[in-house]
Amino acid sequence: MRTQQKKRPKRNGFTLVELMVVIVIIGLLATIVALNVLPSGDTARIQKAKADIATIENGLELYRLQMSTYPTTAQGLAALTSAPAGVDASRYQRGGYVKRLPEDPWGRPYQYASPGQHGEADVWTLGADGAEGGEGINADIGSWQ
Repeated sequence: MRTQQKKRPKRNGFTLVELMVVIVIIGLLATIVALNVLPSGDTARIQKAKADIATIENGLELYRLQMSTYPTTAQGLAALTSAPAGVDASRYQRGGYVKRLPEDPWGRPYQYASPGQHGEADVWTLGADGAEGGEGINADIGSWQ
């Protein structure tokens, strides 16, 4: 004779323990991804700044070839997009030497000096902190590097 056992009703779904294990695993994976991806953003900003500075330097060289001198510090980088006051407009390249002046990756305008401390014309950004000097992401990035 068989003894009758009480049958539990079947329940579909997950237990609380199973759900907690899955949530912990997802949290760990999200942390690992965040730790590996966030530093890449800083590297990308530095590379963008270097590329922007190279573009500005090309515009400055074209300006110098046509005007025989770099724009003065007072004229600034704006001289690359429109003819500055006191310049022979007939020698100025129609449309300028760069389409537009980019901002640095941290939303500030690039710095310019002519004559510069490192060459005839210096272009630089102050990095993430916006202050001179610094290391890593806060380091200055310049045309002389």
